[in-house]
Amino acid sequence: METRVRIRDGGRFVVPVNFRKALKIKAGDEILLRLEGDSLRLIPLQQAVLMAQKAVKQYVPKGKSLVDDLIQARREEAAGE
Repeated sequence: METRVRIRDGGRFVVPVNFRKALKIKAGDEILLRLEGDSLRLIPLQQAVLMAQKAVKQYVPKGKSLVDDLIQARREEAAGE
C-alpha cells in the first residue's frame, strides 16, 4: 500500500483512512515514529510494545519470570530500608 500526503503547517500530515484501518489505529492512539535510513516508519505503539517483548523474551530462560524477579528484588530493597 502506498500513497502521497502533503506536510502541513507544524509538520502535520493525515494518515489516510485505509492506512489507519490496516494498522488498526484510531484518533487518540499513540504511534512510534522510527527513522530508518532515509525513510520514516510509523508503528502503532501496541505493536512496538509486542516487538520489544518478543526481542527481550529470546534472552529469558524458559520458565523464568522477570516479573517474579522484579517483585522479589523490590521486597528485598524494602526489607533493607
